[in-house]
Amino acid sequence: MNFEKVVFGFFITLSLTLNFGFWTGSINDPEDHNGIELAAALVVSLIATVLKFGDRTQIGAVHLATSLVADVQLLVACGIWVWASQAAGGMSSHYIALVVSMSGGALVANVISVILMISEILQYRR
Repeated sequence: MNFEKVVFGFFITLSLTLNFGFWTGSINDPEDHNGIELAAALVVSLIATVLKFGDRTQIGAVHLATSLVADVQLLVACGIWVWASQAAGGMSSHYIALVVSMSGGALVANVISVILMISEILQYRR
């Protein structure tokens, strides 16, 4: 068993599940979404991105690209969250809808990354 692959798979999957946990719920209800979970999704996504830097294969480049997309969208979502809660007078349904939408985009990128990981595993077995 390759420990590096275990750590890589762990962070890829954890990034997806944390993002999904934040994303679920009513899109415009701030009570359904936790800012700490969003921050955790961002931190784990950034760790997953760092783990992808060493791979020089084509699929490694696509892994890195999907991870960068998720990072950018989660960074924007966190930025909107902080701005809305600190500068705009509180998290309204409009702002939470923006945050959840950005998180949804990151979720799609995370799903693609997990699909790539699974396809890479299936190709290795053959």
